[in-house]
Amino acid sequence: MKISNKVIPYIIAIAVFALASIIYFHPVLKGQKLNQSDITQFRGMVKDINDFRADKNTEPYWTGASFSGMPAYQVSAYYPNDFVRVLDRALRFLPRPADYTFLYFLSFFVLMMALKVNWRLAILGSLAFGFSTYLIIIFGAGHNAKAHAIAYMPLVLAGVLWVFQKRYILGFFVTGVAMALEIYTNHPQMTYYLGFCLLILGIVELINAIKEKILPVFIKQSIVIIAAVLLGIGANSSRLMAMKEYGDHSTRGKSELTINPDGTKKEASKGLDKAYITEYSYAKLETFNLFVPRFMGGGTVEKLGEDSNFYQTIEKKAGRKVADDYSSQVLTYWGDQTIVEAPAYIGAVIFFLFFLGMFLVKGRLKQWLVAATVFSILMSWGRNFDVLTNFFIDYFPLYNKFRAVSSIQVIAELCVPILAILGLKEFFSSTISSDEKQEGLKKAVYVFGGLIIVGFLLAHGFSTFEGLRDAQYEQLPGLTDAIIADRKSMLLMDSLRSLALMLLSGGVLWMLLKDKLKQGIAIIALVVFVLFDLISVDKKYVNEDDFKSARKIEKPFTASSADKLILQDKTHFRVGNFTVNPMNDGSTSYFHNSIGGYHAAKLGRYQELFDFQIAKNNMQVLNMLNTKYFIVGNDKGEKQAQLNPDVNGNAWFVDKVKVVNSANEEIQALDSLNTKRVAVYNKDNSPKSDITFPQEKDSTATIELLNYDVTTLTYQSNTAKEQFAVFSEIYYKDGWNAYVDGKLTPHLRVNYVLRGMIVPAGKHTIEFKFEPKVIQQGKIISLSSYGLLFLITIGWFFYEKKKKQ
Repeated sequence: MKISNKVIPYIIAIAVFALASIIYFHPVLKGQKLNQSDITQFRGMVKDINDFRADKNTEPYWTGASFSGMPAYQVSAYYPNDFVRVLDRALRFLPRPADYTFLYFLSFFVLMMALKVNWRLAILGSLAFGFSTYLIIIFGAGHNAKAHAIAYMPLVLAGVLWVFQKRYILGFFVTGVAMALEIYTNHPQMTYYLGFCLLILGIVELINAIKEKILPVFIKQSIVIIAAVLLGIGANSSRLMAMKEYGDHSTRGKSELTINPDGTKKEASKGLDKAYITEYSYAKLETFNLFVPRFMGGGTVEKLGEDSNFYQTIEKKAGRKVADDYSSQVLTYWGDQTIVEAPAYIGAVIFFLFFLGMFLVKGRLKQWLVAATVFSILMSWGRNFDVLTNFFIDYFPLYNKFRAVSSIQVIAELCVPILAILGLKEFFSSTISSDEKQEGLKKAVYVFGGLIIVGFLLAHGFSTFEGLRDAQYEQLPGLTDAIIADRKSMLLMDSLRSLALMLLSGGVLWMLLKDKLKQGIAIIALVVFVLFDLISVDKKYVNEDDFKSARKIEKPFTASSADKLILQDKTHFRVGNFTVNPMNDGSTSYFHNSIGGYHAAKLGRYQELFDFQIAKNNMQVLNMLNTKYFIVGNDKGEKQAQLNPDVNGNAWFVDKVKVVNSANEEIQALDSLNTKRVAVYNKDNSPKSDITFPQEKDSTATIELLNYDVTTLTYQSNTAKEQFAVFSEIYYKDGWNAYVDGKLTPHLRVNYVLRGMIVPAGKHTIEFKFEPKVIQQGKIISLSSYGLLFLITIGWFFYEKKKKQ
């Protein structure tokens, strides 16, 4: 069977991408897996869910192992009619994380095809995009969902650009499918930032349409794009509807509290706190590390060699062995972010070509790419450019729902290589004169080279090169001065490195211009420069040393003697592990039902309960959460299990219910509440203001848990009189239903986070079932969206075909 010449470039591209992905992450060929800190914690969080799936062959949509119980929508959930999941799995056929780098390459290549770029240049651009340092280092931290979302961004742009090129059917279908894949990745922040990139493109196209008096065409194109985007969103309805529902209850939602844990007045907000949002903000000067890798010292910690001032200072005073140990992790970063895995290095070669593109590319594409790049850089400054940042936090929809504003630089990570390759496309074309190319090349060298030199001078002129944690080096005289000298040396060497790469790349293009090199050789040389430039930096932060055997990765936690002791208890209870930060720990959830967990979007009320009560060691609150065991450290640092004899249990009848009028009163009432005898109820929680609570306590009444099954809890009560029961389970109105003897019965939120219910006299079976309506509602919309996407595409195709005939 003869393969068409048109297909061969695509086969070559796919082979190159697969090979490049596998070579970089070659330990996967031995069955090893990348050790990722966030994923390690995630495995603890998700074990309860995976166990349920394996046992029941269905989705729980709830986990009881973390934060005393929470919806699993943002932890791990599979949704009905999720056909895009099948497509995503087919595209990610390589072992992780090589599968994500392959997606980076492939998606960007499709975008290059949409921009009518020669396939050789398209491969160059794809490799430059996929090996961009930020896109690689996020694997080390375990930000797989972020990488997944970034990987589909170019594919969405490809579909949109095809629509603007009037290739309506192809553009409509690709945009719809790509958007479905983008939403599926479940990283709303990255998708949101993609929206900014598309918005800027739309504004540029709108301005052009007004100038060219083709507004009706623009409106038609906008309708096609919006329809495709909506269908892509609709295909993920269950996921998005569940996310929206949960988001309102999470730390991303609006709090009812108007006070802080210390009693002071709380700043009114409908989203995250401004300081929390902007905690990770790029300094203005730090922007230079986009093309000078260790401009600010690289990552938070770096390994320094024997020739470093740091090493030599320690060696003189403490010996070679101590110097070897201490120099393996030196605090070289001197910016003001608390933690930096690595610089968000886009590449000196690619940035040089970006400037070449600025001088050679004409029209709307350049306007869009430059505007989007500048916008992302300005927004990444966060608290360092608070006028702009605060405007977006206060007035732009959803901007206050996301933290780590520095990650908006992902727009620049995408746009810079696009314009760089478009610049090369123009440089290699015959439509531009040699004089124009020569002039553009000179300007790119002058501007980019000048920028590197200016950055170097600014750093030396306005910075002390002192880091946030330098105080720990002051114990050894001269060590702080040594690390400052090393930081200056890193800046100098990497500035020279970027200048050298610029000159080498510029020299290749100059020789091409003077007919001293063939185009094919020039492209190969640029590929080599780009790969050397990026991979030599990437390998400092993510390399073969970060891989471990699959067994250690898949089973990351080993039960301690304390864990083993607790696991002997087969009843239903919770564990409070205070050898770690409970609210930032997935390890305990791996073995037990924990009062803590590891997640960026916890239930808002539960976070507040921790801040107001658990953090202050309120034992009554720990008792009401059914915290039967504590894990604490002994004098030797070993974990010990402590039994809590005062735990309230799974359910109990209270003597009375204290009624309050606000969330403030409710959380403060827990300060001194005997949770075993009294429950606190905020009457603002219910539209019914006439609830009559039982007044007489039946001392003979009993209530016990008969069965716990994550999504179904069964109790049996026996009382002579009507009583009020409190259950040590998290209240979540959008899913949990209560049944008494099979009859749906209202239940209330009490004690700020728990479930409460008026239990009738007699012997009764009480069941709580997690039955989220949002899943079924979204299921119908998802199926309809898939149907419309395919039917419209097919119908439109045959309509156009018939019209041509």
